[in-house]
Amino acid sequence: MTRSPKSREAVHEILRQSPGFRSAQDVFAEMRADGAKIGLTTVYRALQSLQDAGRVDVLRTDEGESVYRACETESHHHHLVCRRCGLTVEVANPDVEHWAELMGVEHGFTEITHTVEVFGTCASCTDSCRTEAAPQ
Repeated sequence: MTRSPKSREAVHEILRQSPGFRSAQDVFAEMRADGAKIGLTTVYRALQSLQDAGRVDVLRTDEGESVYRACETESHHHHLVCRRCGLTVEVANPDVEHWAELMGVEHGFTEITHTVEVFGTCASCTDSCRTEAAPQ
C-alpha cells in the first residue's frame, strides 16, 4: 500500500480525468509537469494500491506494458479495446464468469479470478479507415 493517501488520490484524480488508459510513466510525467514532488516509485505504489482496491482497471499492451484507468463501475467487468484509438468499453458477461468457474473446477482449482480484454477496431476507426482507403 502506498504510504500517502494524498499521493494515491492525486494519481487516481489524473486517471479519472483521462479519457483512456495511461502508463505509470505518463501519470508520473503529468504530475511532475503540474509541479508535484512525487517519485515514479510512489506512482507505481499508488497504482498498485488503487488496483488492489478495485478502483482502477489495468490492461497489458501488446508490448507488455501495464496501463491504467479509473474504473467506471465497481462491479467485475471486462474490456473491449480499440487498437487504433484506445477507446475502451466496459462489458459484463455472465457466460465468461460461468466458464471461468467451470474451468477451475474441472482442473481442481479454487479461488478463481480472471481478466478478459478483447482487442479490435471501434466503429469510428473502422469508418475512418474506409474513408481513407476509398478511391478519390
